[in-house]
Amino acid sequence: MQYWLVKQEPESYSWATFVKDGGTAWTGVRNFQARNNLRAMKKGDWVFYYHSVSEKQIVGLARVAREAYPDPTAKEGEWSCVDLAPVKPLKKPVTLDSIKSDKILKTLPLVRQTRLSVTSLTQEHFRRVLEMAETKP
Repeated sequence: MQYWLVKQEPESYSWATFVKDGGTAWTGVRNFQARNNLRAMKKGDWVFYYHSVSEKQIVGLARVAREAYPDPTAKEGEWSCVDLAPVKPLKKPVTLDSIKSDKILKTLPLVRQTRLSVTSLTQEHFRRVLEMAETKP
């Protein structure tokens, strides 16, 4: 089991829209490291959904529903996407400020590599976010 975090601007594709849609193909990633993270995802892996830019907080928990396949939105290059399915909203969103001030979470790639849209998490990070969110998987 691996753990991940995906970032999206809520104005572009919010958690509420993701839930309403019942899932989505996570397309449009055009960063090699993020693409490699998508390719490493396995069906059933846990994924945190982070609202970037305007909200800056983790708001939901999802699962990988389909492993990496060619991104149909890519006009050039070998880009990949995965299918994600919503599981549940977090009872208490976990803000970027609280992540930065937490001794365990301040090492998250979200803090260190701010432009990366798909990042991996350790099991310790995953458990700590759930604890702060007062949410059980």
